[in-house]
This record gives sequence, C-alpha cells and structure tokens, in this order.
Amino acid sequence: MERIVVAGAGLGGLRSVEALRRRGYTGRVTVIGAERHLPYDRPPLSKAVLSGKVDDTTLEADWDEPDVELLLGRRVIGLRDGVVETDAGSLDLDGLVIATGASPVRLTGGPYRVLRTIDDALALRAVLRPGLRLAIVGAGWIGAEAATAAAAAGCAVTVVEAAPAPLATAVGPEVGARTVRWYRESGIDLRLNVGVEAIEPGGLTLSDGDPLPADEVLVAVGVRPEVGWLAGSGLALDDGVVVDEKLAARPGVVAVGDCAAWWSPRFGCRLRVEHWDTALNSPETAAATLLGADDAYDPVPYFWSEQHGRMLQYAGYHSVGEELIWRGDPDGDQWTACWLREGVLVGILTVDRPRDLLQGRRLIGAGGPVDRDRLADPSIPVRDAAR
Repeated sequence: MERIVVAGAGLGGLRSVEALRRRGYTGRVTVIGAERHLPYDRPPLSKAVLSGKVDDTTLEADWDEPDVELLLGRRVIGLRDGVVETDAGSLDLDGLVIATGASPVRLTGGPYRVLRTIDDALALRAVLRPGLRLAIVGAGWIGAEAATAAAAAGCAVTVVEAAPAPLATAVGPEVGARTVRWYRESGIDLRLNVGVEAIEPGGLTLSDGDPLPADEVLVAVGVRPEVGWLAGSGLALDDGVVVDEKLAARPGVVAVGDCAAWWSPRFGCRLRVEHWDTALNSPETAAATLLGADDAYDPVPYFWSEQHGRMLQYAGYHSVGEELIWRGDPDGDQWTACWLREGVLVGILTVDRPRDLLQGRRLIGAGGPVDRDRLADPSIPVRDAAR
C-alpha cells in the first residue's frame, strides 16, 4: 500500500497512524479531520474542561514525521473504489481507516447547545455563572456530568429525562434509580418520565404541558455514528460501519472507535461502543488487518464517568433482563452492580470501588461461571467469586 487515508482526526485517527508506523508501514498516511483543532481527548470535555480545571486536551503527537499529512478543516463526504471524497476535493488511496466517530442527536427547535467538541465545551463553560438557569435534556452520562459541573458553578440546573431513571438506557432503571438522590444532594432539579415538546427562546415546553424557563438549554440525548458520508459506498451500514472481528468492512477498509460495529465472539453479538477505551485500542487491530495480519478484536469494553462527586466505572456488556447481583448497599455511598448471563459475569458497574472493577473485568475476560453468594458478599474479593 502506497497511501493509507485515515478519515477522522480524533483519538482513533491518531492511534491508527501510530499503530501503522509501529507495525512497520512506511508509506504515505493522510489524516482528514473535520475540525480545525489538532487531535484532542474528548472525555475531559464534560469533566475537567467544563469545570474549568483544564483548557486544552490536545494529544501529544509528532505531525512533522515524513509522509504523514494532516488535513484539518476538511469533511469527508463520500467513498468510491480507491477514492475518498472531501469537501475540498478527492484523494486516491490504497487503504482506508474510518474513524469519523459520532455526532450528537439533535432535536427540533432551539436555540440549544450540544457537548461534543472542545469548542462546545469552552462555549458552554463561558456562560456558566451563579444563578444561570440551565435546562439539560437527557440524564445519561454526558447530561449527568454536565449537570454536575454546572451545579458546582452555581447554576440553577434542571435535568429532564424521558425514562423513569437516570442512565436507564445504559444500566437499566433499577440501577439508574440509585443515582436519583445524587441529583438532590447536588441541588439539581431532576424531572423523570417527561419528554420535551418544544425548545424555544426562553426555555422548554415539556411533554406534560408544563413550561420550563431557561437561560440556556443543553441537549444531551445521545449520539449517532458519523457514517452518512458512506451512503452509496457499498459498505454495510447498520448503526455504524459493519465490520468483522478483525475490524474489516471489506478488503482494504477498516473502521475504529465510535463508528465501528464489530462482531464479538465473547458476547455473541455485534457491539458498537462509544467510549474512549475503544478509540484507544481498536486501531491496533485495524492497522494489523490493513497490513495483512490476522489479529482479532474482542475486548471487554470499559468506560468511566465522574458525576456528583463519585467515580463510576463499567466493564463488559449486558442486555436487558439479565440477572442483577448487588455488592454492598445500593443506597449507600459505595456499591457494585453485577450482571450475570447463565451464571457467567458479563457486566459490572462500580461506584467508588475500583478494585471491584479491576477484578470484575478480569473475570469477564476469563468467561467462567461465578458463585452468586460470594459475588454478592462485599467482604469477599470479586476475583474469589470465580468457580
């Protein structure tokens, strides 16, 4: 391959370049990024950036390396055999890494803000002030973190969530319900089981007809994979770019990070994980695949969230209806939720219990059965629940 194009200049794109070079590729690499910023880390945006602890999350990289070309402020708009099309012209290629990530789900009406880029975070931070009425639509990971930062800045924060509990989509309503009191303790008005009828200047109209005055509105109702530009390319698209366990969409084309929907033999289903760990690690397999190796990507997914003064960590993948085991008092300050599938640990969420997370992730990776009683006993290390 003489030229590999990396579509996307985030963490996944940068890691793809590094992996290609580490594996001995000496040809030309062109990285295309829609934003004008050098590749930067996204997790701190709703955490340290929004809270004012840091201003810059640029990732360290040597962009002066020969035969590495960085094209910023360009958007990819199409793909055909051997050619990627951008809004500033076409580029020939021999291999392609799709690393275009995901974009926020948007609602009708406005004005409102979203939180996906460094510019989004800095612009929102600039308006946070004591007494500002901030309405946040969505009590998922981003909504919870943004609410935490805004409340700490003295804003009057209201969070509106259509589900019966925060984080219900991610961890289910039973576990999500344990976070409700955190909002109250943070001084945040949490409205559950209610949607948004309209967003207008001056605030919201809720689905129950109540008005919600607001000086600023943040919409945080999830993201969608940024793959619209691949329509008509011949690639299979289904909630992301459909790839195999080697992250190949077809010969010479791989996908990484938020936009990759890969087959996981470990969990017996197709996964698409919108978190930092995937963008960090999937490029190693993708680069190997482009260069002819036979590596497979089947990790135990991991992510974390800092909200309401707590550290939440999750590993694995669980589905609705799987057996839930609690470790510790879920109404206390520290606890762990475990999900079992036919007696095998498949998912674990910890609140300020990092050791549980580390050991649980290893158990999920091992894939063996666990003893339910020992797993539920917080005095027994998670690792010792293995049969």
